[in-house]
Amino acid sequence: MRQLTIQPNDANQRLDKFMQKRFKTMPKSLLYKYIRKKCIKVNGKKCDIDTQLKDGDVLTFYIKDEFFEAAQEKHYDFLKAPKKLNIVYEDENLMLLDKPPGILVHPDQSYHFDSLISRVLHYLYDKGEYDPELDQAFTPATVNRIDRNTGGIVIAAKNAESLRILNAKMKTRELEKYYLCLVYGKPRKTEDTLHGYLTKNESKNTVRVFTTPTDGGKEIKTKYRVLKSNGKYSLVEVELLTGRTHQIRAHMASIGHPLVGDSKYSKNKKAPEGFRYQALYSYKLKFDFTEDAGILNYLNGREFRVKKVWFTQDT
Repeated sequence: MRQLTIQPNDANQRLDKFMQKRFKTMPKSLLYKYIRKKCIKVNGKKCDIDTQLKDGDVLTFYIKDEFFEAAQEKHYDFLKAPKKLNIVYEDENLMLLDKPPGILVHPDQSYHFDSLISRVLHYLYDKGEYDPELDQAFTPATVNRIDRNTGGIVIAAKNAESLRILNAKMKTRELEKYYLCLVYGKPRKTEDTLHGYLTKNESKNTVRVFTTPTDGGKEIKTKYRVLKSNGKYSLVEVELLTGRTHQIRAHMASIGHPLVGDSKYSKNKKAPEGFRYQALYSYKLKFDFTEDAGILNYLNGREFRVKKVWFTQDT
C-alpha cells in the first residue's frame, strides 16, 4: 500500500487523467481495472474514473511497486541549465522574464539542456516553489514564445490555474504585446496598420507575405509607429494584432523596410558592426482584461517594460 496527497496543481481534474500523467507506463486498461477492483481509493473510499480530485485529497494505492518506481525521476535535466534569469516581475502566480537574444525558450534536439524554461524550472526548484515529486501533473510553463534570436518578455506560469487563465487571455487578445525594432530606411507613413496574408515554408523555416488572400495563407495584422529616424535607420514600435511566425520581420520587409541584422529577410543589407542578432525586442506587455481573470484580476491594467533594449542605445 502507498499513499499520495493531491497538491493544488494536481487538483480539479479527473482521477483517470491524473493517473495517466502520474503513471505513464501503466496501460489504460489496467488503470481502469485497478479503479474497478477498488485498488485505488480517494480518502479511503471507493472512487470512479471521473472522480474530481481536490486539493488535499489522499489517494491510497494497492498496485504494483514498479509503477511508482518508473514514475520517480531522481535526476532532472533542468538542473543542468544555468539559473541566470533577468526577472522583470514575479509573484506567487507568474514570472515575466526578459529573455536575451541567443537563448531558446524551449530546448530542441541540438541544444538540449539550456533553455529559458529549463532555467525557470531550476530557479523555482531551488526556491522550493517547484518539486516534480509533489507536482505530478503540472510543470511550470511559458505562455508565449519568441524566436531564439529575438529578445524580450516571456511569461511563465507557476501554477495550473494561472497557465489556464493566461492561455485563454492570449487567445482573446487580452494581453497586449509591443515590440521595438530597428529597420532600414524610413517608412513612408509615420504610423500604419499593415494587412496581409502569411504562408510558411516549413523546410526552410521562412515565411512569405502577400497583400491578397492566397492558398494556405493566414491573415496577419501589424500595427507600427515610427519613434525616430535619421533617414538611414528608423526605430519603430510594433503592436502585434495577430501572432504568426516571423510576422514582424517578414511584414516590415514586405514594405521595403527589413529589420537591421535579420539574416533571413534582409539578405541584401549589410548590418552595422556589433549586430549579432536581428534588431527586434518584445519590450512591453500590458494586461488588458475585458473578462474576469480569476486569481489574476489584480494584474488588470498593469504594464511592464524591460529596462534596456540593446539596439536603442545609439539610435
